[in-house]
Amino acid sequence: MREQVLSPQLEGGADVAFAAPAGSARGHSSTLLKIDTHPAGDRVVVVAVGEIDIDTDQVLQHGLREALTRSVRGVDLDLSGVEFCDCSGLNVLLHIRGLALENAKTLNIRSVGPAVARLLALTHTSSLFAFVPASTAHDAAPEDALREDAEDDLRIEVVQLKRAMQTRPVIDMARGVLMASFGLNATDAWSVLVAVSQHTNIKLHHLAQDLVSAVTGAPLPDPLRQHLAAAVTEVVGPRARCPGT
Repeated sequence: MREQVLSPQLEGGADVAFAAPAGSARGHSSTLLKIDTHPAGDRVVVVAVGEIDIDTDQVLQHGLREALTRSVRGVDLDLSGVEFCDCSGLNVLLHIRGLALENAKTLNIRSVGPAVARLLALTHTSSLFAFVPASTAHDAAPEDALREDAEDDLRIEVVQLKRAMQTRPVIDMARGVLMASFGLNATDAWSVLVAVSQHTNIKLHHLAQDLVSAVTGAPLPDPLRQHLAAAVTEVVGPRARCPGT
């Protein structure tokens, strides 16, 4: 069945996984998250707009990795346009911060919106990114109000953690299907999933479920198979081939 599921024509045209806007700035985009970058002296500024969760955290990671590589001293991050951010987003920030330190660079957060501000405050991680929260009326709120806000944030975080636990296994299974079918490594299989998710506007975990179900069920729709083939070609280039060919 695998050949039937994952055997589209690989020589078809492929969209670029991450579109770069004209000019010196570069960008990554998904349905829910847009990343723009531009140089600023010996640093690179990254501006994120949208939502950061399990479906978009890899878009953020790709953008930050590229910006860190291009920079001399590090990356300045503007998260003021981020409307939602859960623990998966924080994990990406911590990971990239570690990479920056290994290369004698820094990852600094220069501005945030309410969602990221709450997450940094709850996890006491602001100082890791050289971010100093601005004084606001919220800071002077009564202790009971602050406690209620913290409890609400923690409840939201629990919901997001449960969702991640439910969706991560099927995503890992889909990566395994791609690895076995196309001879990809784990990183390339993840890149293919992210690219197809972005091009088709299908949430990552829904796409993963479709791939896993297709192994023993009906083949994927032709348009989706074509997007999959294009993404594999984009990732592995001339090494891409259909299973069984």
